[in-house]
Amino acid sequence: MPERNLNIGIVGAGSFADFAAKAFLKVEGVRIVAVADINEKIAAQLASSFNAKPYADYEVFLNDRNIDLVYIATPPFLHYQQSKAALLAGKHVICEKPAALKASEARELAALADSRQLLYVVNLMQRYNPLYSIVNTIINEKILGGFLHGFFENYASDESLDSNHWFWDESKSGGIFIEHGVHFFDMFSGWLGEGKVISAFQIQRPSVTQKINDRVQATVLYHDGLVNFYHGFDQPKILDRQEMRLQFEHGDITLYGWIPVKVRLHGLFQKQSLEKVCELLSGCAIQDCNETNEQPQTVRGRFSNIPFDEHVTIEYGSISEKHGRYQQVLIAMISDQWMWIKDKSHQRIIDQTNAVQSLKTAEEATVLAQQF
Repeated sequence: MPERNLNIGIVGAGSFADFAAKAFLKVEGVRIVAVADINEKIAAQLASSFNAKPYADYEVFLNDRNIDLVYIATPPFLHYQQSKAALLAGKHVICEKPAALKASEARELAALADSRQLLYVVNLMQRYNPLYSIVNTIINEKILGGFLHGFFENYASDESLDSNHWFWDESKSGGIFIEHGVHFFDMFSGWLGEGKVISAFQIQRPSVTQKINDRVQATVLYHDGLVNFYHGFDQPKILDRQEMRLQFEHGDITLYGWIPVKVRLHGLFQKQSLEKVCELLSGCAIQDCNETNEQPQTVRGRFSNIPFDEHVTIEYGSISEKHGRYQQVLIAMISDQWMWIKDKSHQRIIDQTNAVQSLKTAEEATVLAQQF
């Protein structure tokens, strides 16, 4: 017997919905059957590219019995009501981040989905990145020793965000931590466990007629160390870049790209540990940093001896892989969620708890930042 299709209805006919839908369609059995947008013309244009049915009315869209799952790609202030309406209509839901503007609303949606045995998840796709899993292995196996400190620096472009864009209106976006930061709060909590926001601030853009907060920073305390999260939306597109680093007792890991596609490891390795990393990063480039030819060697740090065989820098991946990696993680995400729809015993990489917890952290950071 052929496997049943997964029929997706899209809400919000923007460019990202188009990109995501094309990635979803690379999974056998996935179909785009409907597109809804308040702009009837835009809905019709996107629907025509998938031979889908266009809708300008969301309630009518939800009455379409062909739709199994609603994919929501609208601005954040619409996410809570649209997700709730879809769940009440008996549809599975995948929503773009954030789940809502308030963590209490995200908890309500998660509980509603649970009560109806429906899928509800926010597209926090970072955990589907192969580099995420590799870093997780290095942390869990303490290949570079214990974690000490980390940072995420996001020098993002505002070139397509004019002064009237909803992104700057915190009643519609929730602010930078909520609209954007949830990705990285979720990512680091996956590596380090649940964290606590201990400080946060925001900086207002000078010389504009309306209030625009374009830079924010939060410090989160995890079990073993601190992580600083900085987001600035103030760069021309050509200078847009992101970098994150995790510092350990015996070295560090640096990841490049907001969906990481390039990684650099520098540190002291035992022979077996280095072999394990090279296996994880097949085809990586290794630079020997040993100042002597002696092997093994011993140094000291944190009042302890650190024996090592190799002092090296390892590089893997390329920034040019960004587009393909983005598509790859979307394919992995929709495949994982569909497996759960078919078999409720399937253990998903992300579920509704990620949506709630990441938004809770973002909300805490936002509240603290508003005090300054």
